[in-house]
Amino acid sequence: MIPLLMMTLAVDPGKPLEPGMPLPPLAGEYLSKRKALLPNDAHGKVALLLMGFSYNSRFPVERFAKAFEKAFPLGGKVTFYEVPMIGGMARMAAPFIDSGMRRGTPRDKHENVITVYGGVAPWKKLAGVVNDADAHLILLDPQGVVRWIYRGGYDEPAVERLIEETRKLAPQ
Repeated sequence: MIPLLMMTLAVDPGKPLEPGMPLPPLAGEYLSKRKALLPNDAHGKVALLLMGFSYNSRFPVERFAKAFEKAFPLGGKVTFYEVPMIGGMARMAAPFIDSGMRRGTPRDKHENVITVYGGVAPWKKLAGVVNDADAHLILLDPQGVVRWIYRGGYDEPAVERLIEETRKLAPQ
């Protein structure tokens, strides 16, 4: 089980993240079972965090991830992380949840999924969660600074804006 989130930066968890703010440390575990720590693991790359705070949020998260990967195939200066944020009693089912996600995710994408168990409440505030079923997208520059945020369901204009903002940070 992953230890609870430790926020070491001077970030007010009562105030949602905004562009220009550094991403506070986010600890979790990749589906490959390796420990994950953002933004450190993404250092030097433009990184999209696709955060979900409920089972239903996985649907817009997966659609955004698919569209993003189509525009920015893995292996370059751009990466993404699907980040299921799992709190409450669901933490007790962590082994079952993780094994199900491993089975449903191609092995070459296991380093693009980070599960976070516990410490969800401060991240809900930081992500500005209003609806748990929404996708919460956070685009980071190579230094781990937030450059663009989206909260909501899957939306083609949002995808276009995401691609535009990513290209500004990592010209192809």
